[in-house]
Amino acid sequence: MVAISMSAGAVARIRFAVSCLWEVVASVRVLRDPGDHAVHLPWVRRVRRPLVEAGLIEADTGLLWQLVPAPPGYLADFLTPPPADLNPDLAAELTALRATPAGSVRAHLDLYPGDRTPALAALYADPPAGLRRLSAEIEAYWRIALAPHWPRLRLLLDADVTARARLLAEDGAAVLLNDLHRQVRWEGDTLVVAQRHCLAPDVADGPGLVLVPSVFVWPSVLSVSAGDAPQLAYPASGLGTLWERPNDVPDALAAVLGRGRARLLTELVGEASTTELARRSGMSPGGVSQHLTALRAAGLVVTHRRGRSLLSARTDLAEALLSATA
Repeated sequence: MVAISMSAGAVARIRFAVSCLWEVVASVRVLRDPGDHAVHLPWVRRVRRPLVEAGLIEADTGLLWQLVPAPPGYLADFLTPPPADLNPDLAAELTALRATPAGSVRAHLDLYPGDRTPALAALYADPPAGLRRLSAEIEAYWRIALAPHWPRLRLLLDADVTARARLLAEDGAAVLLNDLHRQVRWEGDTLVVAQRHCLAPDVADGPGLVLVPSVFVWPSVLSVSAGDAPQLAYPASGLGTLWERPNDVPDALAAVLGRGRARLLTELVGEASTTELARRSGMSPGGVSQHLTALRAAGLVVTHRRGRSLLSARTDLAEALLSATA
């Protein structure tokens, strides 16, 4: 359990960011303990073998594998430098990672329990060289495990930020923070996070807390203090059908809604326009529009305007229905 005191100014500077490195680190934790992340088992089955064959996981020589323990082990802060904004860029994040001061790398490595492996000892002895090696491993891991799925993941992350930004605008920071996760609560001027190995300090001033939606951090949260910008990674909403293939429409759902409406609901990962849903599903725009009207009437879809576009998204009721029938 950790309590992070936040000044009024720090609360006013809360911001959202999306991070490639957070997904790398959190997804390695999933591979360490798949049984605790059941929603991601389809992804684990797809990527484990190629990652093992590439020597990126389950190998004594892999830096990334050794730096990311199974939950709830300590995770070095330098692995997740504060992301800049809502436009994730792996190359930019790796540049920030490689720029970590040697003293910070060694200080974080000192917090790992037990004796250092040869790979970690080499990183401790020569942090710049070790970080270059780690960066290369992360790039290889990304190409195999995450890049093929990134457009779908990004849709979900962007949709979560949009929904929570609206919550912040309508109800304020306290409601937003208390809605993030069952392990997170806002009490007075303190953010309480029920998590071990959290080193985030009080936030009196400076850039404020960075909220990072994550696909792979589910079902828990992760929080770190990297530099002067504490971060809280929380599970993005809408994970229920993330790893279903395009043609995977649960028969039980199709029996209730009809196969066309069930297909649309399954394809509606994140927000999407009628045109985009028509492209994903192979239906005509007119057919999509008719189905969306019926799904809105049933409370399974909401639609709002963004600029000149009308975007639809699944409701919590739809998420619960999909999870139950998947």
